[in-house]
Amino acid sequence: MLEVQNLYTYYDDFKVLNDVSISIESGNFVSIIGPNGHGKSTLLKTICGLLRPKSGIIRFNDKIISNLPAHLLVDIGIVYVAEKRHLFPEMTVFENLQLGAYSSHSRKMEKENLNYVFDLFPKLKIRKKQLASNLSGGEARMLAIGRGLMSSAKFLAIDEPSLGLAPNLRVEVFNKINEINKNGITILLVEQTITEAAKYIDKVYLLEDGSITFEGTTEDALSNNHIKKAFLGL
Repeated sequence: MLEVQNLYTYYDDFKVLNDVSISIESGNFVSIIGPNGHGKSTLLKTICGLLRPKSGIIRFNDKIISNLPAHLLVDIGIVYVAEKRHLFPEMTVFENLQLGAYSSHSRKMEKENLNYVFDLFPKLKIRKKQLASNLSGGEARMLAIGRGLMSSAKFLAIDEPSLGLAPNLRVEVFNKINEINKNGITILLVEQTITEAAKYIDKVYLLEDGSITFEGTTEDALSNNHIKKAFLGL
């Protein structure tokens, strides 16, 4: 489904991604782990059209998308859920969800997608008339993911959904992301650790200093001494 080959991304003259290559099959749940500031979010933003690569190729369903802008990538099903959520705090939950269905294709699916989001996140249905600013941290994260689903996503790139959440809410968020994946949506998840989500993940990449330093199954990652010590606290 998605293939990234020899990707280099810069901020001005500062190189952030260095010859990054990853491959994600349709329907998979893939995680990128690594330290803060080493390029994980930059990789997601580059894949999703928010940053332009200096060089390298990104393919989605065998089509080169390396230089397509974000709004066109949303049209073909590639959706980015930002770490900082970027909700509209003075709009209601329902209004925030509606904003996710802005493309012509997703507008046709708005009612169906809204029902799906409310089934997946019943708390959002209960709070649909409340302002987004009044949501808890976990509810705000669910709203950000729900808004992405309103775009009829086929490929969901989610940046640190558990950041700042209590352990029980972290588990709940990962459970919901797994449900989304089981419904056929491919997941690319950025996290510092995979401890809570390990049982759901098909493949793990370790990104350090802008380069991929490990690729393997969850079992391989959990048995890798460097990953266990540095990123899993084991």
